[in-house]
Amino acid sequence: MLPQAEFERERDTEMMPSTILIIEDQSSVRTLLRRVLEDDGYQVCEADNGRQGVQRFHEQPTDLVITDLEMPEMNGLEVILDLTRAFLDVKVIAMSGLSPDELQKAKLLGARHTFPKPLDLQALLRAVQYELHH
Repeated sequence: MLPQAEFERERDTEMMPSTILIIEDQSSVRTLLRRVLEDDGYQVCEADNGRQGVQRFHEQPTDLVITDLEMPEMNGLEVILDLTRAFLDVKVIAMSGLSPDELQKAKLLGARHTFPKPLDLQALLRAVQYELHH
């Protein structure tokens, strides 16, 4: 049987919400995703370009990254490449209004799921839940 303090610590760890980093240059999309994810119980942080997102993840890794592919300063493919090289267990979901070829490249670079824009929010939420709870 666990001592009370250890039991409390273990229970607290299980109760902590998963953290998600949204890397997206369009504030309206970031706001929408934040609202949907927070309503589902996740803790969300944001970056408005790829370079800022990579820096934020290196400083404080999150449980999941959702990144756009077309962004200023550092595009989403570069973000995925950087993160998957530096963090072997990073979980990335990519989204884009670009061609399906770009989403396919994201998959090849390590994105676990890809979504075209406009987003199917229910499908995106299912992918997030799958990645964070399996």
